[in-house]
Amino acid sequence: MLQRPRRLRKNPVVRELVAETRLSKDMFIYPYFVVPGNGVTKAIDAMPGVNHFSTDTLLKDVEKGLALGVNKIMLFGVGDEKSEDAHSAYDPHSLVPVAVKELKKNFGDDLYVVTDVCVCSYTTHGHCGILKDDYVHNDATVELIAKMALNHAEAGADMLAPSDMMDGRVAAIRHKLDGNGFENVAIMSHATKFASSYYGPFREAADCAPNKGDRKAYQMDFRNGTEALREALLDEGEGADILMVKPALAYLDIISKLKQHTDLPIACYNVSGEYSMIKAAAQRGWIDEQKVVMETMHAFARAGASVITTYHIRDIVEQKWM
Repeated sequence: MLQRPRRLRKNPVVRELVAETRLSKDMFIYPYFVVPGNGVTKAIDAMPGVNHFSTDTLLKDVEKGLALGVNKIMLFGVGDEKSEDAHSAYDPHSLVPVAVKELKKNFGDDLYVVTDVCVCSYTTHGHCGILKDDYVHNDATVELIAKMALNHAEAGADMLAPSDMMDGRVAAIRHKLDGNGFENVAIMSHATKFASSYYGPFREAADCAPNKGDRKAYQMDFRNGTEALREALLDEGEGADILMVKPALAYLDIISKLKQHTDLPIACYNVSGEYSMIKAAAQRGWIDEQKVVMETMHAFARAGASVITTYHIRDIVEQKWM
């Protein structure tokens, strides 16, 4: 069974997440980067205010966020073993599943945990899949992505966010989850992830820059809006529960277009470059950070996004901007 609308009714947290009309802290997801070691809280230079955390310090920071109402997070693993076949991506002892287990052990259903499902941080070449003759092989990668997704679900992840842009990966993940008793784990597909220059600071944060070539052979061409709709509707047909547009700010038209053509919730990812540009301009006194951030958040919601992944949410709640 691919279509299970009840996944998004499972508990109050996810029901609030997909409520259709509002701008409140309930619609935000905060990304975290988890790294090896203990006692690590290391600033990411290209993303002011964002840090690398080891699992122990991650737990402490998440607890602070929960006290402010930040109860949905997305995890990225940084620092696991890199290899040509990305085998550490589905190792149950790798950073993300270990962190997920600790988070669910400490916070249970009070915290809704989303995990990024992509192998770019686990490959020696930095691409989002298995390379064959310098080309990312779709079907071999889909098999790997599905194994990674199951690994995260077994650790306790509530939602999976595949960001690899391989054809057919949502169906493969859905079948893998359902076949192993995880039919209530939701999928937030990066349905329209564009080959964008706005990802620059993320390369430092996730240590995933390709060491040869680029990602234009699998991420979307930013000139194409009709193709974006096709990609999203294919993922809906394969069993996605939420459709994400990434990046967000330069793609408000895509958010709006998807909103008109699907009944699924629309998410957007306010990516690192968008975040860092605002931070840099604010640090120089060129803009009012609070006003620009809140205008931007409202623009996402106005375009049709009911789920926003953004690095700004901690500032928003800590400084009571909303």
